[in-house]
Amino acid sequence: MTKVVLNGSVSLDGYSAGPNVSEEHPMGEGGERLHQWLFAEGSDGDAAFAATVGAVVLGRRTFDLGLPHWEDTPFPAPSFVLTHEERPPLAMKSAAFTFVTDGPESAVAQARAAAGDKDVLVMAAAESARHVLRAGLVDEIRLQLVPVLLGGGARLLDGLPPAEFERIEATAADDVVHLRFRALR
Repeated sequence: MTKVVLNGSVSLDGYSAGPNVSEEHPMGEGGERLHQWLFAEGSDGDAAFAATVGAVVLGRRTFDLGLPHWEDTPFPAPSFVLTHEERPPLAMKSAAFTFVTDGPESAVAQARAAAGDKDVLVMAAAESARHVLRAGLVDEIRLQLVPVLLGGGARLLDGLPPAEFERIEATAADDVVHLRFRALR
């Protein structure tokens, strides 16, 4: 069964991006540290998880700042961009970006339809992640807790209504702790 999985790296102080996000600093100042574990020697990055992704939901800002670096969809899967701006789909090498203007429910429904028997990944950029969480659409949260204090930026889980999750996995490495939580409904 297709799950909707919110996935992202966060600092010990809860930030998914550092302060002053810009084209020069797409992860904010110091935010690139949140993803160093992906490229560490001996790491397979997130290959096992990536193989389960059938579609992606992301925010417009993540799209704008990420596309120049990815030069493709962030995973080789159809990607649905939450935005207020209507645009035609953008075909890439691996799949296409579809721009969704009618809210997170529609973006997740379209992503579920496109994912087949694989999972829908919600990229954990703070604002779009909170929209999907607020709508009650997330089945699982995967966090990579990185041992750094960013001291500012975008907090991933601020301003959300109360909800309960159960821990289903915790795996430690030298420079990251991988955590998985299932939504209790």
